[in-house]
Amino acid sequence: MKRKDYINWDEYFMGVALLSAQRSKDNNTQVGACIVNDEHKIVSVGYNGMPIGCDDDEMPWERSADSSLDTKYPYVCHAELNAILNRNSANLNGCTLYVTLYPCNECAKAIIQSGIKRIVYLSNKYADTDSSKAAAFMFNKCGIAVDEYKSEGKEIMLKL
Repeated sequence: MKRKDYINWDEYFMGVALLSAQRSKDNNTQVGACIVNDEHKIVSVGYNGMPIGCDDDEMPWERSADSSLDTKYPYVCHAELNAILNRNSANLNGCTLYVTLYPCNECAKAIIQSGIKRIVYLSNKYADTDSSKAAAFMFNKCGIAVDEYKSEGKEIMLKL
């Protein structure tokens, strides 16, 4: 008889996104993403971090400073964009994006342009911001399904 307490696909892929987030060097926010095709195969992962070639030790990681150029915001690539750029498949049409933080409006544009059709997110702590509202508006207009992650009573535990 097979075991009955195994995790479902959403739990599995959100677990991969959470594990990917652990690669982030951001001292405040770690975000991970996992893109999956309709055959339940992972086609890409990503996490928030500096662009390739930018030395993490020489880049600003601050959230606030006298100049925005001394903060992380103009430089950090978001997990969703990194996952889209890191894909091992030329085509993301119809894929699902699992992400630990609801996408911003800039990532929403890349998600839409890439052909992703479903988003499963873990947290939307910036729901009241214009960026999140604009992302939701675009997803709605483009027919992208957006679902909050539901664990069905099981916690995803990462044992590191």
